[in-house]
Amino acid sequence: MNSTSMPGSRERGGLRGAVPLCHYFLRERVRHGDRVVDATCGNGQDTLLLAELVGETGRVWSFDIQEEAVARTRERVNAAGWGGRVELVLAGHENLAALVAGPLRAVVFNLGYLPAGDREVRTGGTTTVTALDQAADLLAPEGIVLLAVYTGHEGGMEEWEAVRGWCAGLEPKQFNVWQARQLNRSAAAPFVVVVEKVASRFTPA
Repeated sequence: MNSTSMPGSRERGGLRGAVPLCHYFLRERVRHGDRVVDATCGNGQDTLLLAELVGETGRVWSFDIQEEAVARTRERVNAAGWGGRVELVLAGHENLAALVAGPLRAVVFNLGYLPAGDREVRTGGTTTVTALDQAADLLAPEGIVLLAVYTGHEGGMEEWEAVRGWCAGLEPKQFNVWQARQLNRSAAAPFVVVVEKVASRFTPA
């Protein structure tokens, strides 16, 4: 789940795995000055990329319930010189709406547990769906929600069923929803879900 890219690197490094594919979409969509959220900061990989993409005028909110994860992320963004762009939040992502100011260009979720951390502390369907509801409300037109989904650990399949139900219930005229997975990998391999808020087609007279 960890990239070998250095802070500030624009190298793509291929698309092997869910996280590189999420980063591909983030690079395509996020621009300087945007507001974005890393809903599960973990080791800081997604936060670091987001801080690079939004530039000095943008803002990143980075959530995690584990002090260890927040500390690792703080170390990485400070080392890159981007700490001023990032607000680190020691709280669950189900509190997103109370702590974030939209509109948001992107919200990224890396579900499961902290790599090399306590596997008993992991995301769950109820809080993830609550956060997804809030993220969808805060998205700007053409904004995206990205989820790296892992089903191979305890509770992972149950969380995916909750997320899949949420995605299936989105109004097609308001959201585009895609699932992308590698067909030449195990059925338990991580995959990506992309949710895009549709731009309004209304043109004022």
